[in-house]
Amino acid sequence: MTERVTSRPTDIRVGSTTDGLTPISVAERKYGASWPQWLSLGSVALAALGADQLTKSIVTSRLDFNDQVHVAGPFSIHHVTNSGIAFGLFASATSLVILLTALAVAWMLYFFARSGSRHPVLPVALGLVIGGSVSNLLDRVRLGHVTDFLDFRYWPAFNLADTFIVVGVAALLLALVASDRKATTQRGVVASHIRRGE
Repeated sequence: MTERVTSRPTDIRVGSTTDGLTPISVAERKYGASWPQWLSLGSVALAALGADQLTKSIVTSRLDFNDQVHVAGPFSIHHVTNSGIAFGLFASATSLVILLTALAVAWMLYFFARSGSRHPVLPVALGLVIGGSVSNLLDRVRLGHVTDFLDFRYWPAFNLADTFIVVGVAALLLALVASDRKATTQRGVVASHIRRGE
């Protein structure tokens, strides 16, 4: 007498892989930048570049080199130049600074192309960083230095481009931390539902 073996149908739940055991915690989502996001990035970058170039032009046309106008407290408008990066760093390595800035801008554009949809603040944050970086880069290529004029006496003089870069990087870091925290929370909620069989 032969024993008949019947195959049991595979039990596959929604939210599981085909083996019915490994949970799928989050659905895949494409994070590449859309055309409206590219437009936002470009607009912010151009506005930052234009504002920085305009203020530098006003300072260089109104003040001779090393002249300054006291504004309030420790703050003054002081016409100085800088061949390095923000706040006078790497002042003696202009060629290296130009190369590193160009590579950084290229990396930011690549990052935005792949991850521009991760957080709504990314076009603004990266736009500020790219606009400030490109504005200072143009000055270094054309003049060999950038014009700095915002002087708080106890801190190296800087310009609007430096300010845009710092604000943009801070906003970018906050956005990425918020995005990762939200994704971690969503994974935890989904995993909790799966454990309870919901």
